[in-house]
Amino acid sequence: MSTPVNRLRPRRSCLAVPGSNPRFLEKAQGLPADQVFLDLEDACAPLAKPEARHTIVKFLNEGDWTGKTRVVRVNDWTTEWTYRDVVTVVEGAGPNLDCIMLPKVQSAQQVVALDLLLTQIEKTMGFEVGRIGIEAQIENAQGLNNVNEIAQASPRIETIIFGPADFMASINMKSLVVGEQPPGYPADAYHYILMKILMAARANDLQAIDGPYLQIRNVDGFREVAGRAAALGFDGKWVLHPGQVDAANEVFSPSQEDYDHAELILDAYEYCTSEAGGKKGSAMLGDEMIDEASRKMALVVAGKGRAAGLRRTSKFEIPEA
Repeated sequence: MSTPVNRLRPRRSCLAVPGSNPRFLEKAQGLPADQVFLDLEDACAPLAKPEARHTIVKFLNEGDWTGKTRVVRVNDWTTEWTYRDVVTVVEGAGPNLDCIMLPKVQSAQQVVALDLLLTQIEKTMGFEVGRIGIEAQIENAQGLNNVNEIAQASPRIETIIFGPADFMASINMKSLVVGEQPPGYPADAYHYILMKILMAARANDLQAIDGPYLQIRNVDGFREVAGRAAALGFDGKWVLHPGQVDAANEVFSPSQEDYDHAELILDAYEYCTSEAGGKKGSAMLGDEMIDEASRKMALVVAGKGRAAGLRRTSKFEIPEA
């Protein structure tokens, strides 16, 4: 029987770490990132990939990744490295691995192929079948056109990720700064892309993750770009440098005020719909009318606050009759 994947893992900050760099792999364990992905793709030179697989296995098995989602990004299916990436890493460190990230996904069939390979390895090694999740990275026009089918391709899928650098190149976007708006276009050039990814993710109960911002020392620029994704409803963003981790965690967490307000809405709605509260479908919370729609919106904010470790600083008081 397959084990269901966990689609609710905190992923406010997803830290990229080269799988071929032991010093960075050691340092990443002490950073407050929600997720760390050990990279076998772009961060590893072709000649370094075979050894990097074994380095990653060693650090997954021997490192202290407490509190972090542990992910390995393999190479994409058009290369000669993918199957060996998956076999070496999963056979060597499967019990200490949460997800495999598949880059440059263009079709649902590519996700199905990874699912089948993971299942074969799990059965062969005696691991829990289906426990290891899949993160699908959308990096070109074909992948975006097929994103709905990709999001439905496997019960293992946990996230859909936007890969801006390759995407910008694939559509000939006029910009050399990843994540920044191209010159000459007065609106948000990424809005359609981000919304299409977000809709595919939400329609299938998946998380949506924004890709990297390459100007690693420009934290203000990072906050601005991350804020755009957070405002739309994305769950987190890649970070490439320790200096971006705290900013991502902050941007993708609700403020204390918003978190407290969301919890109060949930309490007030629960009370007003109860026998003691008069079994009402709506009620007033101060000057604000709340109803079932309010409850659904509050659940989202409260859930993000709880995942971020926020604690309530206010208490619901039953209104006087």
